[in-house]
Amino acid sequence: MSQFQLVVATRANHASVLPVLLVASSINEASSSAVIDITYEDTALLEADEKAVVKFVGASGTAAIGLDNAIEELRATFPHLIGKDDKQEAQWLSQLDVLSALDFKVLDPHLQRLDTHLLLRTFIAGYSLSTADIAVWGALRGNRVAVSALKKGSLVNLSRWYLFVEELCPWTVPAVQTLNAAAKEKRAAGSKAGASYDIALRDTEKGVVTRFPPEPSGYLHIGHAKAALLNDYFAHEKYAGKLIVRFDDTNPSKEKAEFESSIIEDLALMGIKPDQMTYTSDYFDELYEYGVQIIKDGNAYADDTDKETMAHQRMHGLPSQRRDTSIEESLARFEEMKKGTPEGLRWCIRAKLSVDNPNKAMRDPVIYRCNLTPHHRTGTQWKVYPTYDFACPIVDSKEGVTHALRTTEYRDRNPQYQWMLDTLKLRNVQIWDFARMNFIRTLLSKRKLTKLVDQGTVWGWDDPRMPTIRGIRRRGMTIPALREFILKQGPSKNITLMEPSAMWAVNKKYIDPIAPRHTAIAKNGMIKAVVNGAPATPYTEEKPKHAKNAAVGTKKVAYSGAVLIEQEDAKLFKQDEEITLMNWGNVIVRKIETDAATGAVTGLDFDLHLEGDVKKTEKKVTWLATEGQELIPVELVDFDYLLNKDTLGEDDELEDVLNPKTEFRDEAFADGNVADLKVGDIIQFDRKGFYRVDRAYAPGTPAVFFNIPTGKGGK
Repeated sequence: MSQFQLVVATRANHASVLPVLLVASSINEASSSAVIDITYEDTALLEADEKAVVKFVGASGTAAIGLDNAIEELRATFPHLIGKDDKQEAQWLSQLDVLSALDFKVLDPHLQRLDTHLLLRTFIAGYSLSTADIAVWGALRGNRVAVSALKKGSLVNLSRWYLFVEELCPWTVPAVQTLNAAAKEKRAAGSKAGASYDIALRDTEKGVVTRFPPEPSGYLHIGHAKAALLNDYFAHEKYAGKLIVRFDDTNPSKEKAEFESSIIEDLALMGIKPDQMTYTSDYFDELYEYGVQIIKDGNAYADDTDKETMAHQRMHGLPSQRRDTSIEESLARFEEMKKGTPEGLRWCIRAKLSVDNPNKAMRDPVIYRCNLTPHHRTGTQWKVYPTYDFACPIVDSKEGVTHALRTTEYRDRNPQYQWMLDTLKLRNVQIWDFARMNFIRTLLSKRKLTKLVDQGTVWGWDDPRMPTIRGIRRRGMTIPALREFILKQGPSKNITLMEPSAMWAVNKKYIDPIAPRHTAIAKNGMIKAVVNGAPATPYTEEKPKHAKNAAVGTKKVAYSGAVLIEQEDAKLFKQDEEITLMNWGNVIVRKIETDAATGAVTGLDFDLHLEGDVKKTEKKVTWLATEGQELIPVELVDFDYLLNKDTLGEDDELEDVLNPKTEFRDEAFADGNVADLKVGDIIQFDRKGFYRVDRAYAPGTPAVFFNIPTGKGGK
């Protein structure tokens, strides 16, 4: 092995990785033998440094370092192989971070400056190839936004230099290919490996019974889906056990039969088949008896302290004045509570755990409270209801649950859970905490989601902007993709904040191979172009709906002497330029009419040139024949995040962090085949993206399509 080693992070932004990799490769090229051993790791965070892109092992030891420091380290270690060190070179090397930006608005000024700099220069610094040329070329080559800008041809000087460096340094291409192949291999290996489910649950040989206890106070969201799928996985795949779905229906003020039905349907859609379905309300009689018992044993008391004072006392570790209320008086108050009398409504029952335990969940929690709202299952039979913290451990134990798998947000309440079992002398249940799913700019608080629904911020629980199972399915998420994504997260306790795009990228893998391809042309500013040389009579041909999957079927493509072209495409056409009409062939732009006042294109004339080579044209555009088919009016709808902040702070008010506009609609015409699509169908409009049909076409009523994110910053 070489004395020096460079470990490249394959998951890091390649615009940050390639400059270092190529400089190291240039050092190897300049020496008689490879002096740096280059290897790859499947991580973007080498060791503990989140800005690190490589790990350099040199004479001074091992260091995980970022882009700038890595270049400096190589320059300092190999001055005889890496060339001169002048101020101009250092100046451009200091710009590498900004050249790695994936936002065109941020990147463009720097590309323009570099283009101007190269106006009369062959190299970035001096009169020969330097580290600056290699590193900057690598930053641009690894940045898909920069590559796209170079392909447009407007950055003439930069494009000339870029091609020249590639020709001068032929070893750059295999270096890039090696990095891409390593990244792909590492991703594939990680995908196959998935998450680890070997979490050392105890006593599994005696049988495994898990449970998923949703409260029917809203629709399931993706956080609930993780809990449900993990409990299902451990019960049915990891072990030959049993899964109980138990509705925690102990708060009639929030619960509805509608929510219960939706939860049952969503679980079934996710392929979760409980072995038993129960309700906490099935145990109300038994739970009441345990409430009486815990008071008789001196482990609970009745309290009429007002809500604000109680919260203050619990926060500051102060005892309630009622803490030493006699057993007899507490039982009498509990009886009044059960009857729902005016006197009983003033009281609650609190477990007598601790006043000042450092864990505030152990400071005398409420275990019973009154509620006169009729229950959706038991009606007005009960006026007093147990809290989740009291009912859950009791019912878990009574139903034979062996392993309670729940999110880490309950971690502080685990000692309380155990106290209830020990105090009531019930069979023990093992608890395992796993991290909840957290996404940027995404609400997973049922209380806040309910508020959005109630105040009309969203259309309802199935709004495509909502993180509910109904919402993301309406947006275009497939159940197999959702299952794969969640199960890959596994039962780890490590809490991470993820981009929603990671989930949608998995979804694209499922829809891309089977989504039929169609065409839509935006109405705003669209142009009718005359196609000279087209047959006088419109005609149709059968074409595959998916070029790579014949099983998807065929569609009718209409051809005529006039076609519709989008304004955004037409603006880029040049006189006598040869372009490609996708799925037809080449045409030559013979005439461009524009509005002098606005610059908008108002008319086009094409000459059909089917013998032209579609591989040589720069512009491939979508189009629709104006005759030979019925053009279908459609609305294309896209959405933004509901929140304008990645995460909410404790002091953030929901209203202050909501995006003012999150829905965007464009009118368009689509090809005639779209008339046959049904609600729920997923397609791809060429050059626009994937869409789900939310409303099918009917005469006089446009079809509505929701844009499906694909992992490229999708919301």
